[in-house]
Amino acid sequence: MLAIFEEAALAAGRVILDIYQRGFEVETKADQSPVTEADVRAEEVILSHLKAHMPDVPVIAEEQMAAGIEPDISGGRFLLIDPLDGTREFINRNGEFTVNIALIEDGKPVAGIVYAPVVGVAYTGGPDGAAKLTIDQNQQVLSRQPIRVRPVAAPPIAVASRSYLDAETKRYLDELEPCECCTVGSSLKFGLVAEGKADVYPRFGRTMEWDTAAGDAVVRAAGGSVLAADGAPLTYGKRGRRDAADFANGAFFAWGGRDA
Repeated sequence: MLAIFEEAALAAGRVILDIYQRGFEVETKADQSPVTEADVRAEEVILSHLKAHMPDVPVIAEEQMAAGIEPDISGGRFLLIDPLDGTREFINRNGEFTVNIALIEDGKPVAGIVYAPVVGVAYTGGPDGAAKLTIDQNQQVLSRQPIRVRPVAAPPIAVASRSYLDAETKRYLDELEPCECCTVGSSLKFGLVAEGKADVYPRFGRTMEWDTAAGDAVVRAAGGSVLAADGAPLTYGKRGRRDAADFANGAFFAWGGRDA
């Protein structure tokens, strides 16, 4: 399954990079979030790959949901897709955006990939553990390295959103008093926790399930945890599923190896 995800993500990355290099226009969706041609075309590529290999698994994809396409996921097994996580980073041309694909089973992310085309890095996670992939400019995988979270340091290293560093997150970080806090775009933050370069990623601002599922799968596969504000693992497909708003997450915290 991760091989299917990898193929789909790399194909989407090619489309995204082409648009990134030649230029694009920015539109605004009904929820006031930005969208570009890259978001739409990358999603089309991913959906085509998944339909060919996993035709019976329903897919929740960000741009389809924005268009009112809402598949039935009551069976408990479905795919969550964010074709371009970090659209603002894409628009700002800082390279910190990712392609996110995840499989959910009974509310848990059991497999996922986070791919950053400009950075040339992908993180994967599944039942056999997590890995970091190095990828060249032609979207060819050069290396695969198993990764694992590290025991959380005291004081910890924190990572936070570059574009959504809200007051509540700042307050939490002030209380946590990390020895270092770096800001990074998109789901790359989950990857830094998964590979042991950061200990915690707190998020209080608005996210959707497709924003977090793939990174969550990677962190869990690497031995970490992604917890809601009440301390329980973050869950997916948990709400009424009436429209896109039902897929919103509350506050969460991605942790490294706190029990190590």
